[in-house]
Amino acid sequence: MAGFIRKPRGAGSAVEISENDGVRLLHIGGDAIQSAIRLSSPEALELEYTRAMMVFLLFHPRPRDIAMIGLGGGSIARFVHARMPVSRITVVEVCADVVDAARRYFGLPQDDDRLSVIEQDGSLWVPQHPQCADVLLLDAFEDGRQVGALCSESFYAAARLALKPAGMLVANFIADDRKLDTWLRRIDAGFGGQMLKVAAEDGVNLIALAFRGGPPRIAWSLLRERARALEDIYGLPFPALLRSLRELNNHTRQYLLLSR
Repeated sequence: MAGFIRKPRGAGSAVEISENDGVRLLHIGGDAIQSAIRLSSPEALELEYTRAMMVFLLFHPRPRDIAMIGLGGGSIARFVHARMPVSRITVVEVCADVVDAARRYFGLPQDDDRLSVIEQDGSLWVPQHPQCADVLLLDAFEDGRQVGALCSESFYAAARLALKPAGMLVANFIADDRKLDTWLRRIDAGFGGQMLKVAAEDGVNLIALAFRGGPPRIAWSLLRERARALEDIYGLPFPALLRSLRELNNHTRQYLLLSR
C-alpha cells in the first residue's frame, strides 16, 4: 500500500516522506527519491546507488575518517555507524529539515563519538577542513539535480585538499545528466587524472572515484580478493561493482589503471 506523509515541521518545508510497500522514501523539493529505508530491515542499504557508493571499501577497506556532504535520509551514515566500528563519519547537511526527517523517520542515531551531523553548506565546509578525511562522499541533490556549488572546479580542488594523503572522493551523479561529462572532466582535472567510474546496478546513477596520490595501478587479483571478503562482511554486491570498474575504466589483463 502506498501512502504520502507531509513532514509537519514548517509550512514552507520542501521535505516530504512517502511510504510504498514497506519502504519509506524521502523527497526534497519534488518527487525525486533522495533516500529510502525498508522498514523490515532498516540497517540495509535499500537504493542501488548507495550500495555502489560503498565501492570505496575496495580501495580503503578500513577508513578511519569519512566525511559526507548531503545527508538525505542518512542511509550511508547509518550503515557506517552500525557496520563499520573502526570508522568515524561526519555528515554536512545544509537543511535543518532534512536532518530532522532523517532522525524522526529514517532511524538516524544521535551524534556520538563516531557520528557527527553538522548543519552547514558543504561548499563552505569542505574548503575549511583540509586533510580531514580518508574518504569524502558527495551526495547532494535537490529534486534530482546536482547542486551547482558542489560541481565547480574550485570545489573539486578543495575536495582534493580535504583528503588525507591517499584519500579518495566518491561522488554520486545521475547517469543521464546532460552535464555529466562536464562534471567528470572537472573532477579528472582537479585530481590529476586519477579518476575512475562505476555504475549502480540499476544504471540510474554513476559514481566517480578520484584519488589524492593513489597508486598508478592496482592488481585485479587484490581487488577480487577484497571483493569476496567485503561481500561476505557487508552483503553488498562488490563482485558486480568490480565488473563495472573493469567495463568503464582503462585496464590491462592484470591491473586496473588509476592513472593514464
